[in-house]
Amino acid sequence: MIGPFSRIALRYVAGFLVAKGLLSGTDGDFLSSDPDVAFVVEAGAGFALGFAVEGFYWLAKRMGWRT
Repeated sequence: MIGPFSRIALRYVAGFLVAKGLLSGTDGDFLSSDPDVAFVVEAGAGFALGFAVEGFYWLAKRMGWRT
């Protein structure tokens, strides 16, 4: 489920960087279409979501909320 969202996010980020002149058009194409870059973004998003869930669980336990 994270895969499609991360590829869409990569396209927007690459488009923004190309529009600002920080990347060339070919670099933007590479960033948005390379499967290895997509895998790294997907893995990072997965880790970030996992840490967020565990952080909210810890916060709920600490504040005495129902878990």
